Amino acid sequence: MAFLDEFRLPAMPDLEALAAAQRRNLEAISAANRVALEGAQAVARRHMEILQNSMNEMTQVMQGVAQEADPQGKAAKQAELMKAAYTKAVTNMKEIADLIQKSNGEALNVLNRRFAEAMDEVQGMVKKK
Repeated sequence: MAFLDEFRLPAMPDLEALAAAQRRNLEAISAANRVALEGAQAVARRHMEILQNSMNEMTQVMQGVAQEADPQGKAAKQAELMKAAYTKAVTNMKEIADLIQKSNGEALNVLNRRFAEAMDEVQGMVKKK
């Protein structure tokens, strides 16, 4: 009989446990997608707010420049405004980048947690056999 022991079939996996694990995997992917979508929506909303604010500020600034009578004063004011606009644009870009990074990090954390749980489940299944 020792000869037949070499040809023993491996134990069948617990199909219910595998199906439950797969369901949890799909739920984690769905949750990560939801977090990513919410993040994208937040980025789009903030981007729109920044655009609206920029347009309002630009309108006010252009009115101020138009009222300047002296050409040298006008040029100085335009240079000052360009510097302020550049600084604000860089700040806004950093804010948008931070929002994107936060959103991506949250979605990745959801997937990482599920991956760690899945590895624990696999170890548990292997130990049962």
